Amino acid sequence: MTVVLVDYGAGNLRSAAKALAVAGAARIEVTAEPEAVRRADRIVLPGVGAFGACIGGIRAVPGLEEALGEAVLQRGRPFLGICVGMQLLAGEGQEFGVHRGLGWIPGTVRRMAPESHDLRIPQIGWNDVTPLPRTHGALIEPGWAYFVHSYAFHPEQPADCCATIDYGGTITAAVARDTILGVQFHPEKSQGFGLRLLARFLAWNP
Repeated sequence: MTVVLVDYGAGNLRSAAKALAVAGAARIEVTAEPEAVRRADRIVLPGVGAFGACIGGIRAVPGLEEALGEAVLQRGRPFLGICVGMQLLAGEGQEFGVHRGLGWIPGTVRRMAPESHDLRIPQIGWNDVTPLPRTHGALIEPGWAYFVHSYAFHPEQPADCCATIDYGGTITAAVARDTILGVQFHPEKSQGFGLRLLARFLAWNP
């Protein structure tokens, strides 16, 4: 099984690759080559930075967005988006302007607005993840994960949200649809919780 970790200039690739290896991935290919994406058995899209820069990084690689869509939407390859890699699944991101996302899971990414003024933006640190009892809920276990983000995913369909956190209100922690999973937290920084999530992703047969 080959796991492609997509290198489009906007990810914590070394830490993610190491975590995937510890979780059981035998073959990890770090690349943005469209043909490698098409051949992949599983695809991981990391993301660190602003929404517009990240989606721009994907679209700057000729054929990459099309190869991702072919592999995931047409061939049904299991896909994991991490942090901004999850946010890019939305139809629109509103960070530093309005940007068109991949549109695989309809929704918008908007700046967080906690009800408590004591909570800072960005949220940096650990938070308690609560899975929701829906189709993909078994992929996420209850526990503490590490977050670094100022923006949150608001899916149009509540069923696409499979886990939440509380940060001055309910925030989407994970989304899922068909063979697609996205997590707002960083599995590679979430110790045992994150490694178990990656192991379940590697064993996932949707």
